[in-house]
Order: sequence, then structure tokens, then C-alpha cells
Amino acid sequence: MWHQNILETLGNTPLVKLNNVTQGLKCTVLGKVEYFNPGNSVKDRIAVEMINEAERLGKLKPGGTIIEGTSGNTGFGLALVAVVRGYRCICTITDKQSQEKIDILRSLGAEVIVCPTNVEPEDPQSYYSVAKRLATEIPNSFYPNQYDNLANRQAHYRTTGPEIWEQTEGKITHYVAGMGTCGTITGTSTYLKEKNPNIVTIGVDTYGSLFQKLHETGEIDMNEVYPYATEGIGEDFVPQNLDLKVVDRIIKVTDKDAAIMTRKLARLEGLFVGWSCGSAMHAALEYARSLGPKDVMVVILPDHGTRYLAKVYNDQWMKDRGYLDAGALVTAQEILHRKQQSAPLLQLDASELVARAIEIMRKNDISQVPVYQNGEIVGSLSESAVLNRLLDDPSVKEARVGDIMADPFPFVLPTTRIDVISKMISKEVPAVIVQKTDGTQDIITKSDLISVLAG
Repeated sequence: MWHQNILETLGNTPLVKLNNVTQGLKCTVLGKVEYFNPGNSVKDRIAVEMINEAERLGKLKPGGTIIEGTSGNTGFGLALVAVVRGYRCICTITDKQSQEKIDILRSLGAEVIVCPTNVEPEDPQSYYSVAKRLATEIPNSFYPNQYDNLANRQAHYRTTGPEIWEQTEGKITHYVAGMGTCGTITGTSTYLKEKNPNIVTIGVDTYGSLFQKLHETGEIDMNEVYPYATEGIGEDFVPQNLDLKVVDRIIKVTDKDAAIMTRKLARLEGLFVGWSCGSAMHAALEYARSLGPKDVMVVILPDHGTRYLAKVYNDQWMKDRGYLDAGALVTAQEILHRKQQSAPLLQLDASELVARAIEIMRKNDISQVPVYQNGEIVGSLSESAVLNRLLDDPSVKEARVGDIMADPFPFVLPTTRIDVISKMISKEVPAVIVQKTDGTQDIITKSDLISVLAG
């Protein structure tokens, strides 16, 4: 069976268990991976809902124009709807958004108008104001206004909430989502709390936004409102989609922490997600420290990493903003250079006696060494492994190295970065072999990594 158009593939996005960034936590943390939607974001849900409602009410007629102010993702969803249903689409966007977002919008046929970020919402130049003005000037046009259009939160009440409830078999105890237009958090939380009022909803805000202070005091403090870099969450005004009664706590996350967590999700979980996904996961893990083994936390991961290739996923961009420590960019070649080791890599032959191997390792003050046979690495020997074997059977020292060696250390290239190497090195794998461009080999151990990272 096939779909009649791309919009029919919307929803039923997967819940994926987080296994590595959650180390040390007792609860289960699940990511709702919204980039499986056709436009690669959670905003596809509201785009279809808002246009359906506009068509039903006669606000948008055939051949009309959709005009919206967007940080990118809602625009993608609306552009998809426009393609399928034959509408013109105009998106206003701020100049802090990534070039990738602008390029994607244009590739989908949308007309893009870039507006300044650091102006008040009421300023004629703001992307809100420009969208509103165009909607009054262009005949047969519709301004969805995702912030105040309650079809936004209705989309999540109808789809996202029920999906999460069914996918967790009603076991969800905590729900985490970023706060921008507030449709996702409000609509989903409303549904989930109707099913179980004890479910705790955690909103994720950014520094420079007003939501946390508003939630805690009931007041809007414009002294806390200032420019921030994270895209997709935070606001300097209160959207009508916000209902603080269904939000139990709001946690703020810095631009830097969000960016670092975004990259961790890609490298440690294989989830190539967007910047605000890092915000949501950072806040979720902070809250989850207090949870127990029976708790099930669901975190909305709104969009895909392709929107942020020139920003969060660009090493130099991260480094220039102080988000990425220079040490994180160190390669295997640089690690070897810092070791200032001129001696060639020590080698043990598989035919060597274990007693002789111990003597060589002690003399050279090394704790692990590769094992060779006929010029090829065939295994490895570590001081701790030898000690354990000797404790079990002292006669092992008369055996051949080849009889007790472990698997060979993994190979890396000179260009392999320290964060990749650190993932490869563990208690079971105490070192890696660097295959250098001149054909020779060298070794990097856990102590070498510590020396580099400790400065």
C-alpha cells in the first residue's frame, strides 16, 4: 500500500532509548525522534493542522498564499503543504538562523525574507511584523501565526500526546519539551495529564528568554530578555499557545551546553539532531538524576542536524564561540607529537616467553604492548592481564606470549580525533595503534589521553 502524497507520512515517529549519554542514571530516557516526519521536524504536525483548519474555515482558498514568520522548521512544513496543495509560500526568518534553513526553504519553493534578530517583536522590521504586513497586502493570503494559532497545540493534543501514551504503554512518568511557540509542550502535556495527572512535564527554556521567570513568579521580567544563539526555543513575548497550568517545571539551558549535548547525541547515540534537541536533552538529564528505575522519561527531539551543519556541527564555528575546547580537536598525530617519544614502538613476538615479555615491559616501563607475528600485529598483551593469569597459574610465565595474548589493539589514522579515540579506549581495550602515513606504527594509551586533556 502506498501514500497518496508526502503529507500522509506524517506522525508515528519512533521512540528511541538513550543508552550512552544516560550513563549513571537509574531511569529510562526515551527520545521522540521527530526528524522522521517528512519535513524532518516536529513542526510538520502543526503545519498540516493549521492549514487544514484554515481551509475548513475558508481562510485559505485555492491558489492562495501562505505567509509565516518562522525560525525554519514550521516554514519547512508549510512549504511542503504548499507544494502538495498548490499554494504560494512566503517565509520571514531572522538573520540568526542558519544558511542551511534558508537554502532548504528556497529549495522547497518558498520565498524567504531575512529580517533582523535584535529588534522588538512590534518593530516593523521584525520577522513577525513583516509577515503580518505582507498578509494584509497580498490578496487571498493566510498568516498562520503559529504562536497564537491554537491549532498548533491541538495538533499535538491529537497526535504527539496519543503516540507517546501508546508507545510507552501508559508507562511515561516524565515529559520534556522545548518552549518556543509552546504548542508542543502545551498540547502534548494536556493530553498526557488527562491520561495520568501525575505525569511531570518539564519545559526547556534558554537564557535570554522569559518563560522560566514567568512560570516561577507569574511576572514578565524584560531584564532577563536578551539575544541568545540557540534556535527554535525561547521567546521575548508570551504566545497564546502557552498554558503554564500543564507545565510543572522549567529548566534553562545555555547555548554552549545545548550545542555540546547536540554533538554528543550524534556521536554517542547516532542521533543526528538539531540544536534545541541538545537543550532538551541537557535539561532532561539534569532532572533525571533524581529519578528511579521505575521512571520513564520521554524527551521531544524536534528536528534534524542538517539545519546546523555550518554551526553546531562545524568545529571551527564551535571553537570560535568558546563552545568547543581546543583539546577536543586534537588528533592522534598531535597526541603522538606531544608524547615527544623518539623510540620506535616496542614489539613483542608471539613466540616470546611470557617471562621475557614481563621483563621487557618492566624495563621499558610500559603496561601494554602489541604482539607481532611475521611482521603483522596478531594480538596484544597488558600488564594487568598478565598479572591475573599469573595469580591463577604461576607457571604461565613459561608459556608463549601467543598462548595468552588478547585481541589486537584497534587501529586509528593520524587524523582520528581524541574524542573518537577516547570512546575506543576502555578497561578491556587499554590502547590503540596509530597507522602513520610513513608506514610505521605507534601506540596511544589511556595515560596519553589524560596527559593531553589535563594540559
